[in-house]
Formats: sequence, C-alpha cells, structure tokens
Amino acid sequence: MSALSVAVEHRQGAFRLDAAFETPGGVTALFGRSGSGKTTLVNLIGGLIRPDRGRIVLDGETLVDTGARRFVPPHRRRIGYVFQDSRLFPHLSVRANLLFGRRLARASDGIGFDDVIDLLGIAPLLGRRPNGLSGGERQRVAIGRALLARPRLLLMDEPLAALDETRKAEILPFLERLRDAARVPIVYVSHALPEVTRLADRMVVLEEGRVVASGPVDAVTARLDVSTLRGARQAGAVLSATVEGHDPAFALTRLATRAGPLDLPLLDRPVGASLRILVSARDITLSLRRPEGTSALNILAGTVAEIGPSADADPMVELRLDCAGASLVARLTRRSLAELALRPGLPVYAAVKSVALLD
Repeated sequence: MSALSVAVEHRQGAFRLDAAFETPGGVTALFGRSGSGKTTLVNLIGGLIRPDRGRIVLDGETLVDTGARRFVPPHRRRIGYVFQDSRLFPHLSVRANLLFGRRLARASDGIGFDDVIDLLGIAPLLGRRPNGLSGGERQRVAIGRALLARPRLLLMDEPLAALDETRKAEILPFLERLRDAARVPIVYVSHALPEVTRLADRMVVLEEGRVVASGPVDAVTARLDVSTLRGARQAGAVLSATVEGHDPAFALTRLATRAGPLDLPLLDRPVGASLRILVSARDITLSLRRPEGTSALNILAGTVAEIGPSADADPMVELRLDCAGASLVARLTRRSLAELALRPGLPVYAAVKSVALLD
C-alpha cells in the first residue's frame, strides 16, 4: 500500500485551503459539504493545481515541495483520476477507451485487462460506445480505464454524485469489489455519509478549507464536535462486526461487536464473516435501568461519555456512549436529557431499534 502525506496551503479567490493529513493506504474519504475544499485538495494531490505552499509525498516520493521548488507534473505521478462525469472518449468503443488507459501505463506490474473486465463486470459493454451506456456503466468504464494505467493511487472525485439512487445502488457493489480486490489505495471525495461509511477505511472531514477531523471511520463518525457529521440525517457510529451464528427458527443472525451482541434479520453470510454496520443516532433510545417486557431485541450496556452542544432553539442533543470501549451516538430531546439527568459517567442502557449493513 502507498502511504500519502499532504500538507498544503492554497488560495483561490476568496477561498483559502489550509489542510494536512496522512493515510497509510486503503480507502480514505475526503468528506464535507459542497465548497469545503474537497475537490481543490484532490486536484492538488493529482497535480492539476500547483499549491501556493506545501508538501505532498506519495509512497516515499516527494511530488510537491514548494520550499525546494519541486513539482512533479501530473503525467509523471502515476495517479489515476475518476471524475464526476466519466470523461470517456465518445468516438471510441468501451474496449478502445480501456486500452487507452493501458497505453498510459508506465509500469508492467498491477492489474491486467481481463482482471479489470471481470472486477467491474463490463465484458458485455466492450463493443459499445459511451453514449449508449447508463451513467453507472460509464463510471465503471472510467474506473477501469484509470486502473489500467496501473496507478499507485486512485483519486475519485464524487463518482456517484451525478447518478440517481438506482444507478448508485448499481455501482456501489463494484466499488466495494475494487476496494477489496484491486489493492490500489483510493482517495474518495464525497459529501454523502452513507457512501463514506460503506466504502472508506479512514476519513478526513473538511470544513471551510480546513481539516477538522481525521482518522478511522469508526472513530471519526462517533465525534460530536464535527458539525458536518452531526448535520447529516444518517449520522451515527460505525461498528466492526463478526457473524457469530444464525437462528433459522426466528430468521435472525447474531453479530458479535465490541459494543456487545446484536441480533439482525437473517443474513446470507457464513459464521465468522466480517462486516461493518452503521448504528444511526436516531435509532437508539436510552434508559437508566435495563428495560424489561419490551420488544427490543438489542440492548447494550454503556456509559455516557460525552454530551454534545445544543443551541437553545434546537430541541435535540447528541450523546456519545462508551459501550465496552466502542462508541455509539444517540440523539434525544433536551427534555429527555434533563428528565433522565444524564451526565458524563452515568451508566445507561441503549436500545438499538435498527442497524444498517454497510458491507
């Protein structure tokens, strides 16, 4: 895996980017609202913009060092780029578009043509032209072209932003296969939290040109001090899980997590399989004693670790819970907070109403 280190400053008109982060590889998401600086930052990594000041190092090679007046041009960086729009050559077939990517390769190692076709499921498309493809199909071809250039890093700038929900659902499994099989480090730009929690290993949160949070997805999504995350309707915490067993009589699967066991509707996963789940802040209710005589299947013991800020006009507040070392986030009314007299250090029980499977 390629390690990436970025520390840059750049001004474009009234907007100023001052961002630094490091990632060891895997999938790193640049997450934030529109205008937060995500695309500017990824363009700096790809060499499409020269920073005013800073340093970028990829896999031990310094790509940019303004102090030393070093700037490696884009075509020498071995970085693949997938844009929001596929940018395929309309006059070429899918096969010819893919072969163009292979002609750009500067190394003999990496994924081969047949492997890319199989990975992205595009064999039936090879003889067609881009204007005859769906949006999701075009993006898969664009990803294949970038992979065939044998990059040591792949940049993906909101590749699903222009797609409707049906097309997004079509392409997300292929992105997961890319993450798991291609072994190419990816910097993935998105303002959609469900995409990030499903695909990324690490995330970098940008607000107004600055990095406000960086680290593993499970740690960052549980933070209460990042307004970009807290404003998302799907806000919650990510947990790693293992399939512990199945109960066909009741059509349930038990997952083992660090926070405690969770029962879900029956999953088509073998015992021992690893996966990730999202526990939404909206799907947790709290009580001071373990609930009895309830239909809730999943009740986890924890401690109030942190209470987030809340404006007077906002009826809701969020809490971070420590459940055996794992973090969960709960959203409840300020009235409930007061009536339960919740405070950091207080033991509570969290009833989890539903869980979203991420992979």
